Amino acid sequence: MPTSADIAADWLLSGLELRSTLFHVGRYCGAYRASTAGHQRASFHLILEGACWLHLPERPGRPQRSVRLGAGDAVFLLHDMPHCLTPEPNAPAAAEYATRIGTMSPLNAEPTDGDGLALACGFFEFRSDLGDALNALLPDYIVVRHDDVRFAGARTLFDLIRAETARNGDSPSPLINRLTDVLFFYALRAVASADDFAPGLWSVMQRAEFAPLVNAIIERPGDDWSTHAMAAFCHMSRARFCKQFAESCGQPPAQFLAILRMKVAAEMLRRGASMLNAAEHVGYQSESAFAQAFKRVTGLLPGACRRAHPRHPSAAVH
Repeated sequence: MPTSADIAADWLLSGLELRSTLFHVGRYCGAYRASTAGHQRASFHLILEGACWLHLPERPGRPQRSVRLGAGDAVFLLHDMPHCLTPEPNAPAAAEYATRIGTMSPLNAEPTDGDGLALACGFFEFRSDLGDALNALLPDYIVVRHDDVRFAGARTLFDLIRAETARNGDSPSPLINRLTDVLFFYALRAVASADDFAPGLWSVMQRAEFAPLVNAIIERPGDDWSTHAMAAFCHMSRARFCKQFAESCGQPPAQFLAILRMKVAAEMLRRGASMLNAAEHVGYQSESAFAQAFKRVTGLLPGACRRAHPRHPSAAVH
């Protein structure tokens, strides 16, 4: 059965708008250094056959990393960041990450040395109701392992992707883009449920003392959720509540409350609710104050969010 944390995480992820595009599908043989960096876009690599090493250079606060990827694995790079794929476990020099080596041949070409790498690479764009607030809480990259129990449902997706890449024709199947979208959602859900993903929204949801509060705010966002009221709901003193909440989430309770409220408001606006109705539903009596808070959290004005989704006539919130 899904836990309260799983349900809340799915609710937060429900506002994502995602679009994947396939960049290339093919095979590398011999020496190669492949990368999708430098395009100012998030990207992905799906290992269809063979194995390789993902190298990430050193950056402030993080040492250089090399991760082995095998058939059935995938990596999603959530930002445009320096990286490369090579057949060797040793990382290249920092100045060499941007230098591509090798040529990708068609996928139906047989590997000449038995160590070829079949690869599908592409880019994706995703936007959330929470804007930069969500992006800031996500890791730089997510590795999806084919044998990880958290991704059990994704194995069928990967098999479908591999079957689509094997289809004859000069152009890859457009279904690969849609299947990759779903695979990325699986990856995000796994990250949302990971015990080691902290601080962040989901670390709060996984705390037994805080999960009921999160669900109560989602159900009744317009209630008077002052810091004192939230502490009382959790049966804690105000000082203890603020300390433990901030340690778990990485942000104060008031900021977390604003994120949840604006998520609810964004869903209402997408379904056609007026700005006044959305503002009152999440606890704001002033449209101007609501508009400022909405833009601060989502990066958009309420009117822009509503105009971007004119297809939903109902303003109901579930």
